[in-house]
Amino acid sequence: MTAALAPALPAGILLPESVMHSDWFSILIMFVAINTLIYVALAMAKILPKIYLSDWIRRRSKRSETRSIHPDARR
Repeated sequence: MTAALAPALPAGILLPESVMHSDWFSILIMFVAINTLIYVALAMAKILPKIYLSDWIRRRSKRSETRSIHPDARR
């Protein structure tokens, strides 16, 4: 079936060159590019483990020593 359509389309060009260089087509291209970047960033954020601020910043309310009955307990 592809061989039957080959003579109908000139060398794989689907849209005329005037459409490719129009303003609305460039706006559409930019929208698709930004949308793709946002989607990739959200997908990467979903894959990566969560980052908790309390792991990086030590507050005064945290005890410096463990009060557990187990001496080797985690803080």
